[in-house]
Amino acid sequence: MTIAFVVAVSVLLGLLLFLVREVRRPPGPPEWGRTPVWPKRFRVAVDAIILLLALLAFWGFFIEPNRLIVREESIQINNWPRELDGLKIAVISDIHAGGSFINDKKLHTIVDRTNALHPELIVILGDYMSSNGWTSRRVEPEVFAAVLKNFNAPLGTYSVLGNHDAWYSGGKVRAALEQNGIKVLENEVLQLNARGVSLWLVGLADLWTRPQRIEQTIAKVPEGQTMIALTHNPDIFPNLPERVPLLLAGHTHGGQVRFPFIGSVVEASDYGERYERGHVFENNHHLFVTTGIGTSIMPVRFGVTPEIVLLTLRSK
Repeated sequence: MTIAFVVAVSVLLGLLLFLVREVRRPPGPPEWGRTPVWPKRFRVAVDAIILLLALLAFWGFFIEPNRLIVREESIQINNWPRELDGLKIAVISDIHAGGSFINDKKLHTIVDRTNALHPELIVILGDYMSSNGWTSRRVEPEVFAAVLKNFNAPLGTYSVLGNHDAWYSGGKVRAALEQNGIKVLENEVLQLNARGVSLWLVGLADLWTRPQRIEQTIAKVPEGQTMIALTHNPDIFPNLPERVPLLLAGHTHGGQVRFPFIGSVVEASDYGERYERGHVFENNHHLFVTTGIGTSIMPVRFGVTPEIVLLTLRSK
């Protein structure tokens, strides 16, 4: 329990007690006789609004960022091989180890909950790193990779890197992951034998920090072969050739703070909410963006719960 949490709870209790006192307090002294009640109602309303705002802030800073849900999604893809109908992929992104609520215990929880889903393939879409800040501390790649090596899927665990990884040292992050059995793909392809047929993974480098070689990388996959592309930033989607049926991405945190009827406060995509979260179908192929697990810049999530996605691919 942190000092900030204790202070926040104390403030909430103080506001609640103040509101109770205002509700119970009479409008005026008995000798006044009949007194107007509107001043009291106004005070109670103001106190209630302040308490509500404080509760929402408490939820956003202390409750929602510490949650972790499993989100199950299904995508039907044209010309997807019948042999791969029902293929289950665990999609994880933006762990930001060392950030708020992402400690060693949470890393083990991520691994355990993912393994309990029994996916056939696990993909991690970058941004493992956090910087040293007032609510975060940098965790070295060797430390978190030693936990993440316990991911278990028949087809293996594969990754791309994100902008935070590159800003730290993409080479060090890649080396630590690969030493622990997690293959990193950066403008590289890999052929898997899935259910007796070929499935190619295409890892495309981060848009913000690395050279873009989309066409050249995809050209490494033989014509007519089934593939899934992985990247960190979804904004490359308009530049993706139509022969790539599905792109998986993260980066946006789903906006991280999202209010009903208003939308996201901050948009990490140049396309606004278009590629912010979930399933997108454009130009005859699919994009899926997970909202990720950790936080960045501010240690807050509101309306965007940290998630592990279990994605099922269906033949159409």
